[in-house]
Amino acid sequence: MNLDHRYEVRVEWTGNTGSGTTGYRDYGRNNLVSVAGNAPIEGSADIPFRGTPGRWNPEQLLLASLSQCHMLSYLHVAVRNGIVVEGYVDDAVGQMRQVGEGGHFTSVTLRPVVTMSAGDPEVARAIHAEASALCFIASSVNFPVGHEPTIRLVP
Repeated sequence: MNLDHRYEVRVEWTGNTGSGTTGYRDYGRNNLVSVAGNAPIEGSADIPFRGTPGRWNPEQLLLASLSQCHMLSYLHVAVRNGIVVEGYVDDAVGQMRQVGEGGHFTSVTLRPVVTMSAGDPEVARAIHAEASALCFIASSVNFPVGHEPTIRLVP
């Protein structure tokens, strides 16, 4: 069964300092990312690219999307496999290579720490592969998304 889903997002540049893009250093990189009904996300460029500290940059948002998608897929697969997850934290890391004025991500490593209270810990570790296969975002990128899971049992 194939189902098509449509997503809409608005990105509004808010970095015009009064002279538009008259020069590389003459404009801000600030923007607002919004979706109807949600609080906006304050975005900017990464700091090396003249971004504003304290705002999300596109690279962080991509990494967050991969991590969140994997987590949601993992929780779904855990239910099907009798794994009772009590906690899940991921300190994900992405590698990007800048090439001239462009660049690309070369890899992302998800490092989820899963705390479980029931089920087989080895199954809990193994189902990360299935979760990755189900993750829409991971299936859409052209770089490897690795997993270094840690499984903890509730004491």
